[in-house]
Amino acid sequence: MADNPTIARARPTISAIVVCFNEQNNIGDCLASLGWCDEIVVVDSFSTDRTVEISRQYTDRVIQRPWAGYRDQKAFAHSQATKDWVILVDSDERVTDELREEIQRALTADSGRYAGYELPRLVYYLKRWWRRGGWYPDYDIRLFHRDQATWGGSDPHEKIIVDGPVRRLRHPLHHFSYRNIDDHMQRINRFTTISSGELRRERQPFRLSDALLRPAVRFFRSYIIKRGFMEGFAGFYVAVAAAVYVFLKYAKLWEIELEENDEVERKR
Repeated sequence: MADNPTIARARPTISAIVVCFNEQNNIGDCLASLGWCDEIVVVDSFSTDRTVEISRQYTDRVIQRPWAGYRDQKAFAHSQATKDWVILVDSDERVTDELREEIQRALTADSGRYAGYELPRLVYYLKRWWRRGGWYPDYDIRLFHRDQATWGGSDPHEKIIVDGPVRRLRHPLHHFSYRNIDDHMQRINRFTTISSGELRRERQPFRLSDALLRPAVRFFRSYIIKRGFMEGFAGFYVAVAAAVYVFLKYAKLWEIELEENDEVERKR
């Protein structure tokens, strides 16, 4: 049957954007899950492994650009998209068939009624899917109209701001967040360094109450309120790791202030 040109013109088109660095173990599965999109744009920060080579098996639009921070790098990837809609996917995430079908149905049925869509994310870690402990549903705007979105927030918690109403979808992105505990701890160390630096740039002072109380609140929320205790020791570990993240963020903010004060003293 010949294609109906009217229907073809009416179908919303989608660009997928992926920002990556040294993700050879993830990028292939990620891009394979995006094969239904009309365009895939990969922005790579000069990977030293096979990330670029693998990416070029799935798309011709592989752009190498020096790392500029999470927000600016993703904003650049957004600027390179050429289709009506943009879906942002991290290299350790996968779009399932169920989510793909829901997205396609929503874009067709909603007829531009919404400027963006929030997608839930379902984490796989420690040999289990995490629906407890505070990681689910973790709604985030990941699908948005190309011309109705800007970027805000601060690294590493950048966010998409859309000009218009937002709808939530039901099927989750699958998120293979950490390979193991060692990988988890390395990321906590890296992200808390970024977060503490952002807090200082925003002129937020260190307060002992933040370092003492906020980690305890985070543990209680993850382990009790979000029922992490139902996952056994894994749930306890994840709650402790969440508390450690918060504690390190404020401890590093304290260290930054310590170094700044020491510098002031030396200049006197």
